[in-house]
Amino acid sequence: MACAKQKSDHNNAAFVRGSVVVLLLGIWCLSTMPVVTANKNAYATMMYVGTPRDYEFYIAIRVLIKSLAKLKVEADLVVIASVDVPIRWIRALEKEDGAKVVRVENMDNPYKHQDNFDTRFKLSLNKLYAWSLVDYDRVVMLDADNLFLQKTDELFECGQFCAVFINPCIFHTGLFVLQPSMAVFKDMVDELRNGRENPDGADQGFIASYFPELLDKPLFHPTPNGTKLDGAYRLPLGYQMDASYYYLKLRWNIPCGPNSVITFPGAVWLKPWYWWSWPVLPLGLQWHEKRRETLGYSAEMAVILIQSAIYLGIITMTRLARPSLSKLCYRRSDKNINLVQNTLKLVALWSILAAYLTPFFIIPHTVHPLLGWPLYLLGVLALCLIAINAFLLPMLPVLGPWLGIVGALLVMAFPWYSNGIVRALSVFGYAFCAAPFLWASMTRIMAGLQLSLEREAFMPRLGESSPPSWFNKLY
Repeated sequence: MACAKQKSDHNNAAFVRGSVVVLLLGIWCLSTMPVVTANKNAYATMMYVGTPRDYEFYIAIRVLIKSLAKLKVEADLVVIASVDVPIRWIRALEKEDGAKVVRVENMDNPYKHQDNFDTRFKLSLNKLYAWSLVDYDRVVMLDADNLFLQKTDELFECGQFCAVFINPCIFHTGLFVLQPSMAVFKDMVDELRNGRENPDGADQGFIASYFPELLDKPLFHPTPNGTKLDGAYRLPLGYQMDASYYYLKLRWNIPCGPNSVITFPGAVWLKPWYWWSWPVLPLGLQWHEKRRETLGYSAEMAVILIQSAIYLGIITMTRLARPSLSKLCYRRSDKNINLVQNTLKLVALWSILAAYLTPFFIIPHTVHPLLGWPLYLLGVLALCLIAINAFLLPMLPVLGPWLGIVGALLVMAFPWYSNGIVRALSVFGYAFCAAPFLWASMTRIMAGLQLSLEREAFMPRLGESSPPSWFNKLY
């Protein structure tokens, strides 16, 4: 009996010890597992397709998302994507960038028949879907052309609607704070159907019309304890710094609020992700620095290397083979000599023009400017050498515009301007001084082309013996 009781006590003690061990292991596992928290706020942007610049904006959105993630913002990153966005882009945003993608139908734009309507804004009203993100308390809605300088999570403390007036009378919708609400979203859709006035036919005009009293609202200041505010507020200018302020001062120093976000609301072909926008827009390098830190350039590097190899091959062949149209051109009679000469002049001029334009269009648009511009100059040099050798043109005049472009880049990229006015005057001064040289280059090209056409070696009479081979070698 005593032995049985002793055995029972031993089993109970072993059970207790085992339970303690299991409990301790469970506590240790829970302490080492990552804690998943549901964010009640979100940074959101939108993506749709149907324009010639879809890929460029896709790259810009990825850089924006990755930049926010690198700042360790305490919010979800949401992309409102139309259903026709390619699935491979959606997967990249979700798997590689950590974004939450919300698929939506394209919102019909009832203003597309207005006289002043810009077709590139046809689907911009998809931005209104931000009010349907009711899983979040606050959403900061963003355009793709925003460059974040620092974390801005204090914006989630703002009220039901907050935006920045970069224009004295009209707020900008490149960044605004909203409180999602299905009631507001449905009312906006009804207002679209009812034909609410919209000055530009895009999201900017509609949202400005929907919140007409924002100019009279108080300025937003973060609360000491992080409490969310109610109502509408104007955001300080530092949350949407127009890039033009940088070009006027060449530095950032806006005293009314934090200097947090740069926006590029200008011409679409001068967005910061285009390689040619620098040094016209000096801030392009800062955007590309963000891309280098986040997305990188692996997608474009193969094309860059292939084009570079082709251009170097062209330069090598033109210097070694020195091809000439003199072997292909024959003068059949004196009657049509003027027509042939004028045709060849036109072909030569178009060849030079194509040499300067072709590399511009085939370089990947979103490559880094410090790769794009050298590749462009290399391509122009290679194609100009073809025209020079084919038409026996003088080299320096043909490359005069090439030298002018190099000089313009150096003038615009000069870093020690005191302000934007001095920079603009320097560029205009350079253009004024360079114009006579460009005119002289064009005159020399026409004179050299005429001389080549008149040479007997260039257009021998049909049936006559060709000139000695050493004559061609002179050219």
